[in-house]
Amino acid sequence: MKTILDKQQLQLTILRLAHQLLENNDDLSQVVFLGIQPRGVQVSQRIATHIQLLSKNTEVQYGVLDITFYRDDVRDELHVAGKTDINFSIEGKRVVLIDDVLYTGRTIRAALDALQDFGRPSKVELAVLVDRRFNRELPIQPDFCGIAIDTVASQKVKLEWDKEEVVLY
Repeated sequence: MKTILDKQQLQLTILRLAHQLLENNDDLSQVVFLGIQPRGVQVSQRIATHIQLLSKNTEVQYGVLDITFYRDDVRDELHVAGKTDINFSIEGKRVVLIDDVLYTGRTIRAALDALQDFGRPSKVELAVLVDRRFNRELPIQPDFCGIAIDTVASQKVKLEWDKEEVVLY
């Protein structure tokens, strides 16, 4: 076990991602932030909270996207759906998908499929807290990344929210 981001580093990384997203999206009325269920929700909520505080009087459009039934890599288990909460239109808007760890790319592919049921955005961007480079099965890369690490397939990266740290097992 190795700590990749301790509590202070994790908080700074999330704040930095919020600043980067604000810098690259100057008109927040045309931007939608979506956390990917289940593990991207805590990261996205924190990022959206920072963006709301930093943008003061501008309303931040934030929602949650469940991808359970769009996945292609979990077939033998019982699927328990999470909650999708998107109470605004994404049609013609810039959508920023937010997840915790980018690994094979299959979660993001499923999110892109699920997103199509809600409309056609003008652009889709990806923000992740941790990018596990060199492990992709699909040609998907983040537009915004908190930290990029090199891992092997046998290793696991977990966000331990009770300790507020990112750990490599």
